This record gives sequence, structure tokens and C-alpha cells, in this order.
Amino acid sequence: MNQLFKRYPELAVCKEDIENAFYMLATTYKNGGKVLVCGNGGSAADAEHIVGELMKNFMIKRKTDAKFKSALKELGYIDADYLSEHLEGALPAIALVSQSSILTAFSNDNAADMMYAQLVYGYAGKNDMSTLGNSANVVNAAKVAKAKGIKVLSFTGKAESKLSEISDVTVRVPKSETFLVQELHLPVYHYLCANIEKAMFK
Repeated sequence: MNQLFKRYPELAVCKEDIENAFYMLATTYKNGGKVLVCGNGGSAADAEHIVGELMKNFMIKRKTDAKFKSALKELGYIDADYLSEHLEGALPAIALVSQSSILTAFSNDNAADMMYAQLVYGYAGKNDMSTLGNSANVVNAAKVAKAKGIKVLSFTGKAESKLSEISDVTVRVPKSETFLVQELHLPVYHYLCANIEKAMFK
């Protein structure tokens, strides 16, 4: 974490929240849960970026487990070694923003501000967590997540918001302009992804 603050000293004010965000992620994955991620605009791109770092190796090699490799061999697959060697350990995560068919169908048929909430309602399990941005559709998703009993982690700017009131942890970076907020979100979630990977795949 010291390296993060050395490169981005303004993030030091978020230290406790970043630590709590890491703890939430670690607890989620150690309990067999998954992470649901959403946002709008640039935050939608960040959601897909986060999932990309979680679902495949980011900083270190992630091997498949020996039990899985044995299962492939027991099934008689002659390419069992190839299959196991060309897969990587994954930290389960879903970018809700990527599901264009259900999002557009639900927005058209029901209510656009409920599109992420519908996916959270459908996907959320007891050990899962959500990471969200700050707008009406993600605030509604956060409300549904809390009602489903899952933790909510949000990334916002410095101002208090409806989302930060609902969230279990909010990383409020010390900027207000949208592009500056997004610039500081990236090193935070890179730090979280890198360190949760170390924790789970040492």
C-alpha cells in the first residue's frame, strides 16, 4: 500500500476505506462468493476492466487446482494436460454492464433505473458482494443488494452521496470532476485486484 500512496499521495486519505475494501473482497472469495460490478459511462468501462483483472492472472501465475486436473484425466480426455495448462485460476466476477440484451430489454419493458437492480436480484448469492458507481440505476442496485444480504463496495468522488449512505464501504477519492475521479479509481482497483490475487493464489 505504501507504493500506492507514494505514486498517488492524494489517495492517503482513503487508506482505511481501501483496507476495508480489500477485507471485503478477501472475505467474499474465501467464502466462495463472487463479485458483481456495474457503473455507467467510464465507470462501465472500469467495471469490465475490474472483471478482466479478477477473472484471469493479473500480476502472478494462477494455476488450476490439482483436483480439477485429475477430473479431466479421469474423464479420459487425451488433451487433459492442454486444458489444465491453458486455464488460469479465476476470482469469479461478473460485469453487469456487459449484458446488453437483458439490460436493454429490461430498460425498454420495465424501468431503465432498475436494470442493474434486476441483475443483482437475479445473480446475488449469500456470499457475494457488489461494486458500484454513483447514479440512480446503481443506487437502486445497491438497495437490492442490501436486501439480498450482500455487501456493497462503492467507488465515488469526495462528496457524500445516496450510494455512500447505503454502501458497507465507500472509497471516496478526493476529487469532484468526473474524469479526475476516474483517474484515481484506476490505481485503487488495480491495487485491490493485485493484492487479492496474492492473497488467493500465493
